[in-house]
Amino acid sequence: MFTGIVTHLGTVVALEHDAAADTALLTLDAGGALDGLPAGGSLAVDGVCLTALDEPTERPGVFRADLMGQTLRMTSLGDRAPGDRVNLERCLRPTDHLDGHVVQGHVDGTGEVLAVTPHGAWTTLRIGLPARLARYVPAQGAIALQGVSLTVTAVSDPGAAAHWFEVGIIPATLEATTLGALRPGDRVNLETDVLARYAERLALIPSAPAAPTEEARP
Repeated sequence: MFTGIVTHLGTVVALEHDAAADTALLTLDAGGALDGLPAGGSLAVDGVCLTALDEPTERPGVFRADLMGQTLRMTSLGDRAPGDRVNLERCLRPTDHLDGHVVQGHVDGTGEVLAVTPHGAWTTLRIGLPARLARYVPAQGAIALQGVSLTVTAVSDPGAAAHWFEVGIIPATLEATTLGALRPGDRVNLETDVLARYAERLALIPSAPAAPTEEARP
């Protein structure tokens, strides 16, 4: 589990696609983000939870992870190229503060940057998103954008033909993440509030009848 509080920026070294296997191998220069991360450990890359292939002592500062076809189709990681910067976050420890919100690293899909509006020190981003995700994004709710925990400041009308939401980015976030480099047309990873998705699923599936107690059994 993650919180959407980015701690490091990494740089893409290589992204090697294997079309026959429907996979790709991502290699990053992740620097200090890997301190203590074992092979099999989790690292969120632009909001996508990935599994480390190597022990840190094997390749100091280098993070390698397999991207399966589902990940390539659901996220923007397949668009990355050598030199691209990415947001990194280590998984949450039980003793850590939950400074953002509950983030799983399971991206729901991608959105598109529609507008970038500077307001002096801070910036508003307007993001277009699929109708299937818009229902989980209320004003003042939480969303993870490229792995960054943000508060939604405005949303499109529920009956709109095309859906969007807006977030405000403060100077600290612009400096510590890749969000300050986004431009209209860029594709971004979105993870909606997991609590909203679970609540909807529970409402859709009726509860199974309770098992009879010993007293009730014939």
